Amino acid sequence: MTAQPGKNVKGRIGIARRIVQIAVLALFCAPVIISGTGMFGLVSGREELSVVPSDLPFFGSLASSSVVGVNVLDPYALLEVLAASVSITAGAALAAVPPLLVYGLVRGRAFCGWVCPVNLVLEGVDWLRRKLGLTVAVHALPRRTKMIVSIVVLVICAATGMLVFEMFSPIAFLNRGMLFGSLAGGFTMAAIVVAELFWAERVWCRALCPLGGFYEAIGTFGLVSVKMDAERCVHCDACRAVCLCDPEILDGVLDEGADHVSAGDCMLCGRCVDVCPTDALSIGSAVPFPKPQAAEGASLSRLGRLRE
Repeated sequence: MTAQPGKNVKGRIGIARRIVQIAVLALFCAPVIISGTGMFGLVSGREELSVVPSDLPFFGSLASSSVVGVNVLDPYALLEVLAASVSITAGAALAAVPPLLVYGLVRGRAFCGWVCPVNLVLEGVDWLRRKLGLTVAVHALPRRTKMIVSIVVLVICAATGMLVFEMFSPIAFLNRGMLFGSLAGGFTMAAIVVAELFWAERVWCRALCPLGGFYEAIGTFGLVSVKMDAERCVHCDACRAVCLCDPEILDGVLDEGADHVSAGDCMLCGRCVDVCPTDALSIGSAVPFPKPQAAEGASLSRLGRLRE
C-alpha cells in the first residue's frame, strides 16, 4: 500500500478533523456576520449594529478570545507580551491557562492539526503540488528548528518591545484578516505558500513556525498519543508516507519498539491511523514516555504477515 503526503486520506479521523477545522473557522466568523460588522468585504457592515460582537457569547481570534465572558489568551502570545514589556497582568496570565491546560494535557500540537487555519490551507497546497506534479525536498530543515525560531522570536520581542510574531503571523492573516480585514501577515502567508509549492514539503509547520515550536515543547507531556500494536504492524511505511509532521516521529514505534509516538511534534492528525492497512495504529491515552514492546514476538508477527 502506498500513499503520498499531498493525497487526501479518507477515514473517520480525517473526516472528523476536517469538520472541526471548518467548525472553528465558522465559530470565529459567526459573531461578525451576526452583528453585521462585515467579514473581509464578503458581508457588508451596517452603521447601526443589531448587536455588538463583544456582547455575544463568543468573540475574538485564535490569539485572544472571549468565551461566555471568560477571556482566553494564546500562551505563546502571553510569552511575547512578557518578553516585550517585561510585565503581564494577572488577568492575562489566567487567560492563558485554559488553552495551556487543554493542549498540554492532550498534546500540544493538536492545535496545529485540528484548529490552526494555516495547516488547513497548507494541506490544500499539498494537494495542489501533487496535482501539478511538482517535486520538492522532504527535509529541507531539521524539524526542531522551529523551537529555536520560537526562542529567537521571543528574544527579538524583548529587544524591540514589539509582538513580533503577532505582527507577521500567517494565522493572524487568516483569522483576524478574514474577520476584521487586516492584511497583517499576508506577505508571510504568501511566502509560505510559494515555499511549500516549490521548495520544501510542509517546511513551515515542520520546521519554521514559532507557535508550532512552542507547542512541540509542551507536546511531549501530552496524555493522548498515536499508539502502536506491534503484532499487527507489517512495516509497509504507509504511515510515514502521509505524516503531516515529519515521518521521523514514527521511528520510535516502527523501528525501536516503542508502544506509542512520544515526539512532541505529533499533531494527532490521525492520517497514519486512517491509512494503516492492518489497524496497527490507533489514537488513545498513553503515558508521556513510551514503553518498549516485546520485540521478538512483534518481529515474528510482522514476518508472518509479510509472507501472507
